[in-house]
Amino acid sequence: MSQRPAVAGPAVWLDVELPTVAENLALDEALLLESLATAATPTVVRTWMAREPVVVLGSSSRVVDEVDADACRAAGVALLRRPSGGLTVVLGSGCLMWTVVTAWPEPAPTIGAIHDAILDPLCAALRDAGKDVVRRGSSDLAIEAEGSLRKVSGNALRVSRGAVLYHGTLLDAFDLDLVGRVLRHPPREPGYRAGRPHADFLDNLALGRGSLEHAVRRAFAAEARRTEWPREHVARLLRDRYLVPAWTERLL
Repeated sequence: MSQRPAVAGPAVWLDVELPTVAENLALDEALLLESLATAATPTVVRTWMAREPVVVLGSSSRVVDEVDADACRAAGVALLRRPSGGLTVVLGSGCLMWTVVTAWPEPAPTIGAIHDAILDPLCAALRDAGKDVVRRGSSDLAIEAEGSLRKVSGNALRVSRGAVLYHGTLLDAFDLDLVGRVLRHPPREPGYRAGRPHADFLDNLALGRGSLEHAVRRAFAAEARRTEWPREHVARLLRDRYLVPAWTERLL
């Protein structure tokens, strides 16, 4: 076995989108727990989209460093925390979320190998869809716009012994101005950002949800369709974490 997760197959498309962001974050983590519990579980691929704007903290993000909490309250934007690392993001209509959960045998791959295995095929699929997407930073996808590279996808992962949850954003028709209203300038940034504010750093792919979902499915050869999902795991995670303000706000 190479140092890459087995994302080539068999892979299944989980045709499930739950009503709220909290439920969808819990489902992503539940799929990771499922993969850890059952070694034969195939790679699972899915997409979903928030119906209302929501700020989602990384697992180690501090609210005061990354979020304008007063602006969030004024705009009625809720605050949640995800199970993966990385910086805070803003979700909402026009921002497609994508998820890959995959297992691997020992020895575990390096973080760099995981990024390569997940992002390289997605870049190729998005280029086939008509956008000249490139990788930048540790896990960003970007396109050239107005003479500079602009971020269209930010991604994060949670690695457990034997499996990985990899998920992220695909900006397509999102209100980019909202990001600058509710988020502070990040405490760290990739070199290609060069200090630019959110409004000058982000861009939309403008491909449409159907084209983006097709690209994600193609990238990971997720041909088989699955509709059942770990309901009990999701319910427990919602009760113990995702609907508990103290868990979301544990790092103020």
